[in-house]
Amino acid sequence: MKKIFTARLFALFALSSIISVCHAQPTAQQWNREVVAGWNLGNQFECSAPGQDGESMAIGNPEGSIKAETAWSNPVVTKKVIKAIKDAGFNAIRIPVRWQCHITNPQAMSIDKAWIARIKKVVGWCLSYDMKVIINTHHDKWLEGRPTNQYKEENNQKLALLWLNIASEFADYDYRVAFAGTNEVHIKDNWGKPEAENLAVQNSYNQTFIDVVRATGGKNAKRHLIVQTYVCNPDFGLYNDNFIIPTDVEGNGNNYMSVEFHFYNPWDYAGECKYNFWGAPYKDKGEASPSDEKNMTDLFDRVVATWSQKGLGVVIGEWGVTDRQKSGQTDLIHENMTYYCRFFVSEARKRGFSTFVWDNNAFGSGAEHFGIFDRRASMKVKAPWILQGIMEGVNITK
Repeated sequence: MKKIFTARLFALFALSSIISVCHAQPTAQQWNREVVAGWNLGNQFECSAPGQDGESMAIGNPEGSIKAETAWSNPVVTKKVIKAIKDAGFNAIRIPVRWQCHITNPQAMSIDKAWIARIKKVVGWCLSYDMKVIINTHHDKWLEGRPTNQYKEENNQKLALLWLNIASEFADYDYRVAFAGTNEVHIKDNWGKPEAENLAVQNSYNQTFIDVVRATGGKNAKRHLIVQTYVCNPDFGLYNDNFIIPTDVEGNGNNYMSVEFHFYNPWDYAGECKYNFWGAPYKDKGEASPSDEKNMTDLFDRVVATWSQKGLGVVIGEWGVTDRQKSGQTDLIHENMTYYCRFFVSEARKRGFSTFVWDNNAFGSGAEHFGIFDRRASMKVKAPWILQGIMEGVNITK
């Protein structure tokens, strides 16, 4: 009996060890390598409150703000949405969140309990399917739209209080959950080269975020934290000495931190639709973007040399190719989009980057049509050429 009891204890211990290893504390680079393919729950929790100007910088909790999730015409997120993403082959979800219209006390940046409960429910669904999660601050316009010295101190104080509240709410969540400090910080309508002042403000946001989250302790002391380049443009981090990696707490080094950028490159192809084709095999199919595979791999190699080789992880938090259709060429255009997605995903994964495709549930031809799964039609795949390219890229690097 004693031998049987001991054997059972050993088996239970072994099982608990396996479970703890599955959710053990990873380095940022490990976390990113474990992302097979990531997906963005776009145009849901980053929406403004119903009836509110999306560019408003107001901080508060206006009436009806709990319904912000559907304010940009998308249906309520359900567990079936998350399961469909998992079943399609993704194992990570980035959840962009706007907090500014859910603040009950602007002096303390306290978050509406109903809103934080809603975010936790969706995060819980992701974890129930063993998916990694990124939570960020997204479209908080008071923060993103004023990267100047005039607002630097005020914004950092608010950012510190906000992340103190977010991090405290998620302090006991396991290491599958990562935090990202900001989103695309920029002067309104100016996506171009920043001034030194703008870069310095972004640096201060990143440092404040790291300092505050680490100070909450628990799992947050070594949680995967993600900082951003200015406007999440890789060029403004790679080719500018004014982008500074924040200092983590003693003992962490760069091991639990990633740099995030977004990649709709080349914009003339991926976002603007100036060109319908990209890449060497399609140069003779029609007017193609002058940017090609070498431009992409050269930039990725510089990312490795600049950040990965210093122990930092790399998160491509958004990327995508907007749909476009042209009489007599639509099938070939979609074939080319598959090629782009396959090449992008495989090259990013070869270098250990995690990638999160942007899906805003918008369908049609032209700019901003990044929809893949139709949330209004039981998650039917309406851009199979995108999904095919992603999963083929994953399979190349398995």
